[in-house]
Amino acid sequence: MKIAFTATGTSWDSMIDPRFGRTEFIVLHDEESQELISIDNWAVKNETHGAGTATSQKIFELKPDVLITGNGPGDNASGALKHLKMKIFVNAHDMTLRQAYNNYKDGNLKEI
Repeated sequence: MKIAFTATGTSWDSMIDPRFGRTEFIVLHDEESQELISIDNWAVKNETHGAGTATSQKIFELKPDVLITGNGPGDNASGALKHLKMKIFVNAHDMTLRQAYNNYKDGNLKEI
């Protein structure tokens, strides 16, 4: 299973970025290989419009099974993500990626 996180950094100790569209990084964890891959998302940080859609496109290309984020995607991004057979979990505020992953595994995050 592949799990994508919105993140402020590139390691397990990085914090979850509460923003979806303007997240600094998308970090992908492949549970099978235990690989952690970071995708720089800084290009959309200062976009006035369309950041969520641009980030959704990157998520679409990664094809994760699960997305873990803080606040969740907005309406436009949610519409774009509908086409993926992906579960989205929110409320991972003030957590590191490792804490969010463990909370997800324990069933403590809210699915939208």
